[in-house]
Amino acid sequence: MSQGQPRRPQAEEEEAIKYGDVFKVSGDLANKPITPQDAAALQAAETRALGRTQRGGPAAVMQSAATVNENRGVVGHHDVTSATKDQGVTVSDAEVAGHHIITESVVGQYVRTNTTASPAPAKTSGDLQVTIGEALEASALSAGEKPVEQSDAAAIQAAEIRATGRMQVTPGGIAAKAQAAASQNARTMSEEKKTKLGDVLTDASKLLPKDKPVTREDAEGVIGAEIRNQPELATYPGGVAASMAAAARLNQEK
Repeated sequence: MSQGQPRRPQAEEEEAIKYGDVFKVSGDLANKPITPQDAAALQAAETRALGRTQRGGPAAVMQSAATVNENRGVVGHHDVTSATKDQGVTVSDAEVAGHHIITESVVGQYVRTNTTASPAPAKTSGDLQVTIGEALEASALSAGEKPVEQSDAAAIQAAEIRATGRMQVTPGGIAAKAQAAASQNARTMSEEKKTKLGDVLTDASKLLPKDKPVTREDAEGVIGAEIRNQPELATYPGGVAASMAAAARLNQEK
């Protein structure tokens, strides 16, 4: 952490509130104290994405924890967790099946995925379940500018297989397009020239020969495929796995 206000003597120092105390996160992040600048970063991200800080949301929770930590003297006002400084925080908001799916993450780990009703007209009862194609389209909205990587292609392939029930990739389908994009992107130096998720997934529902509502098992399969092909063993905020997980939770609530 950066230098902040003077700390109390070690003997008098109280325990800090850590990320793992308030969020379901793992690894080094779980043991890091929540700092004022971490909280400020997520507040700014919430405001940019949602127009305001969410009452009772992760940013508000972090601000409360950071205030306690600062008052206890275990962090300084200008302290920032090194991982948060390097990898940042992310907030995305996508609309799927008449709902807003809000995904918030710190250092690539999800601290909340929330669904709220959309002002858009509700669908008929037969269309209320979010399908795999719709979940893929949601990731085109929330992470559409992300260059397609091997982890994305693997997740898309897992989603297509679960939607169609076929173990092989559909020729000319979204999984084939994603794999081609990932291979081409790996050889492309310019970020601007790389194929993005939005280029591949914008019309996913139309491109799938068959579609089905997302289940928890579908989401777990896609999450596993994305993680196994990611060096950091993490999913991308607002990406394919995140959208599938949010859709599965939404379907379970119906």
